[in-house]
Amino acid sequence: MGDVPLLVYPDPPLPLLAQTLDLSGHTWKSVANASVAAAQEPTDGWAGAVVMADDDPEGAFAMCRALRKRDGALAPVLLLVTGAQLGELEHREDLFDDFCLSPFHPKELEARLRHLLWRTGSGTHPEIVEYGDLALNLETYQAALDRKPLDLTFMEYELLKFFATHPLKVFTREQLLSRVWGYEYYGGARTVDVHVRRLRAKLGEEHASLIQTVRSVGYRFGQTRSLSGF
Repeated sequence: MGDVPLLVYPDPPLPLLAQTLDLSGHTWKSVANASVAAAQEPTDGWAGAVVMADDDPEGAFAMCRALRKRDGALAPVLLLVTGAQLGELEHREDLFDDFCLSPFHPKELEARLRHLLWRTGSGTHPEIVEYGDLALNLETYQAALDRKPLDLTFMEYELLKFFATHPLKVFTREQLLSRVWGYEYYGGARTVDVHVRRLRAKLGEEHASLIQTVRSVGYRFGQTRSLSGF
């Protein structure tokens, strides 16, 4: 997407990763280590980074640390990890912006990457979902509240999008898990609670009540009273 390449680690990349990036129209360059990444960094910086940590986690995290230390705007980092590595992420959240489980589905990887790079691209006539002061761009995966961008992970965005497109309806945790995650997620219903808690925190105290807990049932999005713009 554009002339500024994505950084891809390692070199050579997984064939499926290279194919996914090519078919999605991304310009990218694979590097073997952080030194090569620094030496070959474009003048305007990397557009973003896709870092695979499944085969060489230490090398991958070293790459992430190097990217975080660069001057200027930080390249958004998408980390690819196996399910067994999820526990390693808890104390390293500052090294990446989003993660995707490997082996990955090409469509999921591309969607997550689009979300991560929304700042650098937008459609000519983007489809917008609005609820009061909340606006979601369905093409660029951008979300904003009171015209201020929200820094959401891919699944936080997907959950908020589902809520915003189904206002005032009550959904159980199991329904949300099925409709948003789309499969039997290993984390179970607790995953929904965690994402709701994070969304409320990012919406801020003034708007956290947009996501209401319906006791013994699940969650409902939106206020029953009229909101501006509706």
